[in-house]
Order: sequence, then structure tokens, then C-alpha cells
Amino acid sequence: MRITHWLTYSRARKLNIMLQLRSIVNVADNSGAKRVGIFKVLGGSGRRYAQIGDIVVASVKAAEPHKAIKKKEVIKAVVVRQRKPYRRKDGTYVTFDDNAVVILNGIEPRGGRIFGPIPREIKEKGFTTIASLAEEVV
Repeated sequence: MRITHWLTYSRARKLNIMLQLRSIVNVADNSGAKRVGIFKVLGGSGRRYAQIGDIVVASVKAAEPHKAIKKKEVIKAVVVRQRKPYRRKDGTYVTFDDNAVVILNGIEPRGGRIFGPIPREIKEKGFTTIASLAEEVV
């Protein structure tokens, strides 16, 4: 995870990694799924890209055995980390090392633990339970 100032944004801008349809991302909770593939970004009929705080519909590509979530299951998830620089209102940019989602059951997470850093924008967008379960909020 990196927080950069706008002057160094030109270097970080060259990472054209966005979450879109068919993106394979990590799961940042202990629900049983390890990797999911995004096939729909919710929020409009022509919506193509997802960023931090957006809800996506995904299919489980890899899962742990003997857990609640199985492979090929269709789930809803919220994006909690993205590799593309994310601009905050104060002018800084936040970049993470991976793309990750948390699997949802309504608006609450299905897992009991959240792994890795979570941006504070998640709490501002209404996912307070995810922010409270996270190890670190940046």
C-alpha cells in the first residue's frame, strides 16, 4: 500500500489496471473463497469499471474445501483494494499491491475476519462492519 502526492502521480498513472468484467481478484475475508471472477458491475446498465466501494457480481473461481462458499457459486462482493491509484479529496493518491473484494450477505460481510489493509472510503460508503473487522484502516 502506498500513499503518494499528486506530483508523483505521473509515475503511478502508468499502471492501467482497472477492475472490469472478467477480472480475477483476490478475496480478503475468511468466507472460504480465494479468487473470484467479476462478471457484472452494479450501478447502471452501461457500467464497465469498478473502484473502491463499488458492489460487483462475481463467480467463485477457487475456494477452500469444507467451507461455506463453493466453487462456481455466484456472489455479490464489494471492492476493498485496487491497484490503480485512487484519488482522495485531499489530493493524495492511494495504491494497493493487489485487487481484492469482500464477499457480502446483503450489506454485511459473510466472513468473520478481514485480511489486509482497508481504505477509509469503505466506511464512508456505508460498510462500517467491514471497516471494524479489518486489521488496518488507511
